[in-house]
Amino acid sequence: MDLEIRSLAFHAHRCPLRRPFVTAQRRTEAVEYVVAEVELADGTRGQGSAAETRAVTGEDAWSIMEAIDGPLRAALVGSRGAIAELSEAIGAALPRATSAKAAVDVALHDAWARSAGRPLVELLGGDLAARSSIVDDMTVSLEDPETMARRAREAADGGAGILKIKLGRDAAEDRRRLDAVLEAVPEARLRLDANQGWDAAQAIAIITAMERDGLPVDLVEQPVPARDLDALARVTAAVATPIMADEALWTPEDAREIIDRGAADLLNIKLAKTGSLRRALDIADLAAEAGLECMVGAMMEPRISITAAAHVALAHPAITMIDLDAPAWFASSEPAGGFEETGGVLRLLGGPGLGLEPLSPDTEPLDGGPR
Repeated sequence: MDLEIRSLAFHAHRCPLRRPFVTAQRRTEAVEYVVAEVELADGTRGQGSAAETRAVTGEDAWSIMEAIDGPLRAALVGSRGAIAELSEAIGAALPRATSAKAAVDVALHDAWARSAGRPLVELLGGDLAARSSIVDDMTVSLEDPETMARRAREAADGGAGILKIKLGRDAAEDRRRLDAVLEAVPEARLRLDANQGWDAAQAIAIITAMERDGLPVDLVEQPVPARDLDALARVTAAVATPIMADEALWTPEDAREIIDRGAADLLNIKLAKTGSLRRALDIADLAAEAGLECMVGAMMEPRISITAAAHVALAHPAITMIDLDAPAWFASSEPAGGFEETGGVLRLLGGPGLGLEPLSPDTEPLDGGPR
């Protein structure tokens, strides 16, 4: 079925977090984000969103708005074609700007699925009747050991059975952080994320010591700098704990190189880096062919982005893990719908498209207003 694009609009928002979110790369206290809105010729509208992620994609709210208002609008409005063709046009509209592209691509797919009267996950190949939920984790951001232990206990008391622990500033202090967390929540399973904070020798020493001491660590994410695949491969070969590529993975081509070099055991797919739902699923296809499992993750992104990521995750059997706890950090839970999370399990609620209520431009607007 061909789609005809009538308009592309956007509006910008700012939402404070319940508490600061800290990694080895950045500290975030509020999130500025942009909502893209695609309208089809039949009047159906879909929404996608993009958060400022300067430390990762180099984008802020203003550059996202410029990309949407300029090359993305020019590439899409007035176009007619199949969903795959229109998605390719978004990807080819400008270099980089992957968060902006993802916002428009999600809005396009939301409108497409709403027009068809189907949940997006089903049009992407999933089956809500067979698989509508997946276990999520809860992130404990990078702070002093005592604070991290308290946050971990709070998360576990709230139902989280898997904790994602941010590390990566100082190897000795990182171990103290882990020991404090495990003293507070000895029953938890841990996913560790160094956010590129170690070199290969440090990573091997830290992970080997954890293995020797029997710590309940399910995986370690991006322990070394993203561009150093040799270091990532060295760590992967030296330890038994599964190593996940995150910042090293943006495109299906990256996935192929990581797989061919044996540089990681697991892949973390993020729409803000792929810029496209279909490229995200292409990565999952490559992982499936290689016998690898994937996570769908996100950065500190709003509910629209997280809902889209959940649809992608539940559409592909190679995606067995998610890291989509960002909405729990936001002071606002808008817009309504999409999914619910109880006891650490995320479940899609169904409904056409993403299943979300439209987000109004008047909700926590960023100065500059809708366009």
